[in-house]
Amino acid sequence: MKKTEEKLTDIPLEIRAEKALIKAVSKAIADHKKAGHPIIIWRDNKVVKIPADQIEIRESMAEYRVLDKKEK
Repeated sequence: MKKTEEKLTDIPLEIRAEKALIKAVSKAIADHKKAGHPIIIWRDNKVVKIPADQIEIRESMAEYRVLDKKEK
């Protein structure tokens, strides 16, 4: 195992859950774009329909890792 890699069990459950949620939502959005279906979002206190051709796919913005005791 590389020094920068972590065992899954070393990552706190709430961070693993958030990563899984981000991955699932990203996949669902990409699937909608690929199929040509719009997505519905909440923006500025309104429900907004985003057409498939306007859906922008981005990489997840946050990466988490557990700091070694030396790094804290």
